[in-house]
Amino acid sequence: MTVLPTVSVANFFIGKAQEEGKTITPMQVLKLVYIAHGWHLGLYDKPLIGEAAQAWKYGPVIPSVYHDFKHYGRNGIDRQKAMLVEGQPIIPTVTDTQAQEFLSAVWNAYKHLDGWQLSAITHQEGTPWSITWEKCGGNHFAGYPIANADIAQHYAELAKQRQGSRT
Repeated sequence: MTVLPTVSVANFFIGKAQEEGKTITPMQVLKLVYIAHGWHLGLYDKPLIGEAAQAWKYGPVIPSVYHDFKHYGRNGIDRQKAMLVEGQPIIPTVTDTQAQEFLSAVWNAYKHLDGWQLSAITHQEGTPWSITWEKCGGNHFAGYPIANADIAQHYAELAKQRQGSRT
């Protein structure tokens, strides 16, 4: 699977919510994209998206996702993000079957959590966000990148913990 455009991953989760009649907020989309990226790094040691996550005050943020959907505030997102290509609006989607299956698994694991619950998961002590946040001295205006290596290690450890709990 190749690196996916961040907007396509965000649109995937918005589309899943719409298919299931669920409301999805910008915070949920932000955190789901980050979590999916984390699991992909942890399981396959390859990034899902090409954009770096940043340590912001309330957790990890993918800047383009934040800017694409911030105008919704705390309200539900009512449509996928369209882009202009040669003057025509298109909605970037995930077309790779393997990527769709992976993202569906992430969606099914986390769709029951609201934005604050997802934020709490990514905001805990010892997470890549908290490690980066401490390194930058809590300066939320700097937008410090969270290293993919830290994200990969964290999610690989989570995968091992979950595997161990099944045996």
